[in-house]
Amino acid sequence: MFQKTTLILLLLTIFSCKESDANELEKMKAANWILGNWENKSVDGNLSETWKKVNDSTFEAQSYFIKEKDTLHFESIILQQKGEELTYSTMVKGQNEDKAVAFKLTTTTEKQLVFENPKHDYPQKIIYSQINPDSMVTKISGIQQGKPSSEQYSMKKIN
Repeated sequence: MFQKTTLILLLLTIFSCKESDANELEKMKAANWILGNWENKSVDGNLSETWKKVNDSTFEAQSYFIKEKDTLHFESIILQQKGEELTYSTMVKGQNEDKAVAFKLTTTTEKQLVFENPKHDYPQKIIYSQINPDSMVTKISGIQQGKPSSEQYSMKKIN
């Protein structure tokens, strides 16, 4: 009797862990559309963002804003599943003592990811919205110098 009970508990534990892992992977799978090379070309310069899959629970990105030959902005991003939370961590060279700032996923749909950190100076919200498979809009927003502020970038997928 003891052996049967132990076996049943062991099987339940294994299956519940597999279900939990599958649920966690679903959060990352919802973000798969963001993978690839994206860019926005404008008279102000070129914005590029390159997303790569590291493993089933981690994506990494590099974001650059280049005007002529000068890199005006460089950012490293990690999108990572930790337990039940999906976290967007960004490190901007020359800001926040070169330390990462974390934003938690607050809303997700099939074509949108919304990350928020109300304690960050600016932005407090980052939104990625897929328009179609080869275009997306990235929007950052929040309170900056006491006033509502936002920036929006239309990005095209390149390969």
